Amino acid sequence: MKRCKITILKRTLQEDLAREYAGPEFTRCPMMREGQVFYADYAKPEGFCDEAWKAIYQYVFALSHGAGTFYYGDWITKEGVAICSCNDGLRPVIMKIERTDEESEINYEPIP
Repeated sequence: MKRCKITILKRTLQEDLAREYAGPEFTRCPMMREGQVFYADYAKPEGFCDEAWKAIYQYVFALSHGAGTFYYGDWITKEGVAICSCNDGLRPVIMKIERTDEESEINYEPIP
């Protein structure tokens, strides 16, 4: 199992939807920043948004276990990469997930 690198590419804002549905002080995601990098495999990285993790963990898991391309190769054509977003419809954060060559290590003691 390999670790995956998660890079925050963009924090977007759907201004028309935010004007209609969000509060007056609503902005782009306050939890993530463009250029931030996280490493993950079987567990959510420390400091990573819980909701974003729920939206992307299956891609991290698949890539860390050797998945190459997704959806018959007509989505992302670069081997070992996925471009995903969180599930916030008003201000989605776009992320790149890349499989690394670094082996995963379990850093906790399993409960028998």
